[in-house]
Amino acid sequence: MSDSLTFRLLRYISASAETLNFTRAAGQVFVAQSSLSHQIGKLEDGIDVVIFERQQNGLKLTAAGRIIVSYAENALRDWEQALAMARAVQRNEVPPLRLGFSSFVNAKLLESFRAAYEGMFSGCSIQLLSGDPLLSMQRLDAGQLDCALLPMPIDAPGYSVHQISQAPLVVCMRSDDPLAERAQLDVHEVAPRLAVFRDPELHPAAHSRLVEMFAEVGIPIRLACIARTPSEIQWMVKEGYGLALIDQLSPLEPGLVTRPIAGVNWTADTAFVHAKRAGHVALPFIERYIQESGPLSRSRRQLVKSIPPEQLQLLA
Repeated sequence: MSDSLTFRLLRYISASAETLNFTRAAGQVFVAQSSLSHQIGKLEDGIDVVIFERQQNGLKLTAAGRIIVSYAENALRDWEQALAMARAVQRNEVPPLRLGFSSFVNAKLLESFRAAYEGMFSGCSIQLLSGDPLLSMQRLDAGQLDCALLPMPIDAPGYSVHQISQAPLVVCMRSDDPLAERAQLDVHEVAPRLAVFRDPELHPAAHSRLVEMFAEVGIPIRLACIARTPSEIQWMVKEGYGLALIDQLSPLEPGLVTRPIAGVNWTADTAFVHAKRAGHVALPFIERYIQESGPLSRSRRQLVKSIPPEQLQLLA
């Protein structure tokens, strides 16, 4: 089978699966019915797979055929998205990616995201808008952002949410604190001194989850001091207002250290979020990159990895 026929055949298969009728499918793709049915039959012979059972009143998709049709539909969708992005890049028509982020998202994660985006779409810019999760979601709703990197959990119908990072929560303390001499801490011993927390109003769902985590180990949460930014949390700890839980990867102010907590698996999770109907041309590729590559900080695989080899020949 010639590569030049690949996408034509995929369209024939998709249209036939949709209509379950070669005549109507041929009308959809503007080709003679005899040519369409002949090409599909030739493909079935070549791959030794029956995609459609021919019946008197039309077609019936076989179990094996469902796999081929699923591939055809995904490949056609990927091709249309790749073609739209390639044209936009060539014409310098890719709009800036408006990326929202919370101050509680690790700066290294933002750097990794930017590096991955530049690796996929060289020369395409990113515009950053900082804000707490509630404000960022409001901006997404209003179309003022294309996507955002936000702390989890994110419970928002109509949005795609992909976890991209997970880091242990550790106890932040002064370097001269007696607990700093220990390699790890007992959660029940340290709990009475955990007094500095992020403002619950910034991310109510995350605070509710934190309360659940404390309850699971039988510890009440005590909100003695409330901060709106990571720097405020570290300042309060440094000034002796109490201990705090922070992301293990957070950069520390001088005079502060962190220690892990034994016996618990508490983590700070970050997600890439965008509206399912968002229109930025780069979003499908970012989403696919995240799904295939996992955490952004661990992979630098490029966009072309997600396009089947036989289709790459058509991009040349």
